[in-house]
Parts: sequence; C-alpha cells; structure tokens
Amino acid sequence: MTEPLITIVDDDEPVRDSLSLFLSLNGYRTQIFASGEDCLAAWQPEWRGCLLLDLRMTGMDGLALQRALAERGSTLPIIFLTGHGNLHHARTALRDGALDFLTKPYSEESLLHAVEEALAQDRRQHAQQSRVENLNTRLERLSVRERQVLDGVLDGKPNRVMAAELGISPRTVEVFKARMMEKMRARNVPELVRLWVEAGQDDRTAARRPDK
Repeated sequence: MTEPLITIVDDDEPVRDSLSLFLSLNGYRTQIFASGEDCLAAWQPEWRGCLLLDLRMTGMDGLALQRALAERGSTLPIIFLTGHGNLHHARTALRDGALDFLTKPYSEESLLHAVEEALAQDRRQHAQQSRVENLNTRLERLSVRERQVLDGVLDGKPNRVMAAELGISPRTVEVFKARMMEKMRARNVPELVRLWVEAGQDDRTAARRPDK
C-alpha cells in the first residue's frame, strides 16, 4: 500500500521548504513541487494522502491544477493555502471539491487540523475503494451459471422461474445459488442486494453461453 504523503505545490521556495519542514517535524511525510505543471506531470493514480495547493502560481494556478487532477480521476483531498484568496476563489475551490481553504496568515493548529481531516477523508475513501474492488473480484469469480442465478435473485425471481428460463431443475438452481452466495459471502438475499449496490454494479445482463 502506498504510504500517505502531503503533497505541497507552491512556486515560492521558502514557503515550500517551511511547510515541508513544519509538517515533517509533526510526523508527516511530504513531497514538494514548484509548479502545478510539475505536480500534474508526476501525479500517479496510486498516490495517497492530500494536497496543499497555493492558489496563485506562475503558469497553472491552484484552481486549474485542481480541475486537471479531477479530470484524471484523482480523489486526493485538497487544502488551499493562499495569501490572495477571496470569497469567489474559496467558493469555486470548495464547489469543485476542495476540503478546506486557508487564508494566510493561518495558525499552525488550523493547518494541522485541516491536514488530519484530509488524511482521514483519504483513509475513508481508500477503504471504500478497496472494498468495492474486493466485491467486484468476488463477482468476477462467479461462473456463468452462478452469475445467471445471481441476476435472477436480484430480479426477485423464484427458483422455479429461474429453472424454467435456464433449462435446469429447481434443485440445480438451489445448488448454484448456494455456491454464488458462498462466493459473495452473503448470508441472505438482503445482504446480497446491499453488496451489489455497494459494488456499484448497474449491468445485470447475464452471460448467455452455458456453463461447462
């Protein structure tokens, strides 16, 4: 698992260095970039942690970097740090998903609080993402027939109806259903439905080729 980092993006070298030193002394790992372009070029989907962005920078500013990262699928929480902010900038940043908008001079306590809140949000997002990936892995392990039975269960079809549609006996449907429920780790149908929704699935088209 990638270790969380506080990514600092600011075109003012003394500010970058002081922020990095302060956060390091408080137990956080940091990485720094002198421009939005440099950060965007280095960004990787597996990054964990949060971003501290300066609002006004030469070239790509903080708001432009925020939008560019979002377009690439980044969900890293963002905290804006600026000495030039106004209500319009703050509203734009927060509307586009920023977690906080701190105007200089801000207290060390407010910065640390914002960083911890951002890291907590990242942990929650990562845990949910990992769970969704795990649920989808369970779905991928279902056989074609088990997936067909899953679709029937989600549609609320009785075993006899599924049996007629699939050309198998109700007893065989029960066997495939039991295997499917075991692989999905669902104790009952309501829990199965909840797992399905949590996995973010919306395509219930069963495979058509018969199981071998």
